[in-house]
Amino acid sequence: MSDASGLGARAAELDAADELAGVRKRFVLDETVYLDGNSLGALPLAVPGRMDDVVRRQWGALRIRSWDESGWWTAPERIGDRIAPLVGAAPGQIVVGDSTSVNVFKALVGAVRLAGGGRDEILVDATTFPTDGYIAASAARMTGCALRPLEPAEVPGALSGRTAAVLLNHVDYRTGRLHDLPGLTAAVRAAGAVAVWDLCHSAGALPVGLDEHGVDLAVGCTYKYLNGGPGSPAYLYARAGLQDRFDSPLPGWNSHAEPFGMRPEYEPASGARRGRVGTPDILSMLALEAALEVWDGVPVEAVRAKSLALTDFFLECVREYVPAGRVESLTPAAHAERGSQVALRCGDAGDVMKRLIERGVVGDFRHPDVLRFGFTPLYVGFADAERAARVLAETLAG
Repeated sequence: MSDASGLGARAAELDAADELAGVRKRFVLDETVYLDGNSLGALPLAVPGRMDDVVRRQWGALRIRSWDESGWWTAPERIGDRIAPLVGAAPGQIVVGDSTSVNVFKALVGAVRLAGGGRDEILVDATTFPTDGYIAASAARMTGCALRPLEPAEVPGALSGRTAAVLLNHVDYRTGRLHDLPGLTAAVRAAGAVAVWDLCHSAGALPVGLDEHGVDLAVGCTYKYLNGGPGSPAYLYARAGLQDRFDSPLPGWNSHAEPFGMRPEYEPASGARRGRVGTPDILSMLALEAALEVWDGVPVEAVRAKSLALTDFFLECVREYVPAGRVESLTPAAHAERGSQVALRCGDAGDVMKRLIERGVVGDFRHPDVLRFGFTPLYVGFADAERAARVLAETLAG
């Protein structure tokens, strides 16, 4: 292993110049190097106190009055508007609620319905997180469509007049590869199909530009880079221009035009509310709302710049510290193709990650041989990156 003093000094200099360094104080952290925010974000400092108020005063004292007086009823759209600038969307296009899986189902079936008759094929990212693939297969069966799994780069050449919808991941969950959202969206729309993007590994880590790039539908979770807490509700984005035609496969009383009319016939609400289904999970939702306060005054562009600098520096430290051939980076070197994680292939990855965690460096392992390190720029620093690479090298040598 190379002498660590030079890279350690560099890390200190980079941390001293980091414009986002102060944001770290908005989180509950310890001496652990936490590089698993791409699975579960750290706890924002404001959340425990807010939840105490939600439970004791809003629920405990006001009880049912809180649906009006504490803004519970409007929370799904209000919090959606809080997420909107983080993914490049104007207000009124995002509703928060349900899980990512449920929202993928709504969006994908809704996309097939938007595409119209004569289109009987769904394309899906073959490298997707398994649940997206399961739901795509189910949606295909329910809508009478054929399902074609493809690498994202193969999508433009596979589009045809048969294609109804395309489900893609913005960032690959295993490798950290960033896919070409603008180019792929343009190709899908030019073919007359509807693009559905899964933003789970990009929202809160890099600019997305949903409105700018003409994305039709998108979904995402909030417990990774948005730090909303375990199982926090997901969100659904529907472009304003198609909201009046979006036909959700899960109509519920919360998305009814007159939710308290209790009519037997369903009439969808206008706007983003069409994405609602049943009663919102208020405790998790309001924890998320408090968590999103860490973004006050933080531009996504600054987060992206730090993310790239952090991952560049970590990869440099790995090259310096880890013996050649011991690990292989699966994460693209090119900035335009990189999300906010580094995936290293390592033959004994499961055991290596266990030993890293024992030594205070927390990442995660993906079967069969991938070490994942997620870099959340709001609270991860350059000294963290240097220490993680150094401990990795020591662990591999042990």
